[in-house]
Amino acid sequence: MNQSINILASWALLLSLSMASAFAQVPAPAPPQEQPIIIMGATAHIGNGEVIENAAIAFENGEISMVGTASEAQSMDLSGYEQINAEGKHVYPGFILPDTDLGLKEIGAVRATVDNEEEGQLNPNVRSIISYNTDSELIPTFRFNGVLTAQIVPQGGMIPGTSSIVQLDAWNWEDAAIKMDDAMHMNWPGRYRSQFDYSTYTVNRVPNESYEGQVQKLEDLFSDAVAYSQLGNDKEVNLKLEAVQSLFDGSKALHIHAEEAREMAEAVLFAKELGVQRVVVIGGYEAYLIAELLKEHDVPVIIDNVHRLPAREENDVLLPYKLPAMLQEEGVKVSLGCSYGMNSRSRNLGFMAGTASAYGVEKEEALRMITLTTAEILGLDDRLGSLEEGKSATLFISEGDALDMRGNIIEQVFINGRKPQMDAMQQRLYQKYKEKYSDD
Repeated sequence: MNQSINILASWALLLSLSMASAFAQVPAPAPPQEQPIIIMGATAHIGNGEVIENAAIAFENGEISMVGTASEAQSMDLSGYEQINAEGKHVYPGFILPDTDLGLKEIGAVRATVDNEEEGQLNPNVRSIISYNTDSELIPTFRFNGVLTAQIVPQGGMIPGTSSIVQLDAWNWEDAAIKMDDAMHMNWPGRYRSQFDYSTYTVNRVPNESYEGQVQKLEDLFSDAVAYSQLGNDKEVNLKLEAVQSLFDGSKALHIHAEEAREMAEAVLFAKELGVQRVVVIGGYEAYLIAELLKEHDVPVIIDNVHRLPAREENDVLLPYKLPAMLQEEGVKVSLGCSYGMNSRSRNLGFMAGTASAYGVEKEEALRMITLTTAEILGLDDRLGSLEEGKSATLFISEGDALDMRGNIIEQVFINGRKPQMDAMQQRLYQKYKEKYSDD
């Protein structure tokens, strides 16, 4: 009897899930570009600091073939082109979002939709790409704000694993991948941790008594990896130590997640002393205090969310807003991210750049921080990050300023020249209830 009930319950669950999935289908990926396209009359924000008024941008087979003025395009034979009149509008390279678990986590309260971390503290051999879910309902909402490329990062532990970079319109993770296993991520332990005081309802900073032991575990792993690299070809394969090897020859970067100055400095020196070729700091709240060290070792910083309050009472209340400009003035390469809190907030990446431009960064330089500079840090600048001939036609048309929430009204996006659908669950729900409650 119990077995029959269990079987019926299982069928009921499957039926309910199938009905839910039937309603919640994400748009199918767009087909390949079939004919040349040229966008005419827009203001083109190239991504490298340059702006072209009354621009013409042409692309064919997913690749940009011409960037210039509309008058220059008049001399071209446009008979076979789809011509898009974008007069009064703006064209941007697709924004690039670093450090996100998009596609790995859908609904935090539903365990079956969360696959963003593994058990254990040291998992250098874990690969995020094989868990990336291209059917996530969140992905279309990122495209609506101009985020067309993302670095998918595993979470949890001191070394959660290896990230990969994807384009946000694909059938599966194989189709989505632009660059697999681009970086290994390290969450450097903090010397202090937050502790909630229930008697006063305040959060206090208390010493992390496990700090030395945690750092020792990292040192042991990397020391073992160095020794492992010196063994012959007949050595017994160790997947964790194998995964670390690519840090020493520069084929993979080490992305260190840290916020405080002392921790960042210790982590950078730790990596460099062990022979890690490419190091990036993610977070970087106090990076301005060690700017000289970062410049000396050529370490760029991906600032994690400028839309937050200061971490300490003594800090300037506007410090998070000013941080991009402060680092830029010191000569540190700066990119912007937004993984702090819910990953769905990361779609506001363009507005992070807008805030940076309001607090000291020139507008086109702020755009560069979420396009070309990010592409350079991630090793993608030969393909993405700017509107230049020979690069991927991954771009979008906005009715206004894409760094301002009032102007960020995306009319059409192109990913490798393809035209993804510009609707998703939100639009379907809007139409559904509009029909129900509209006047007859």
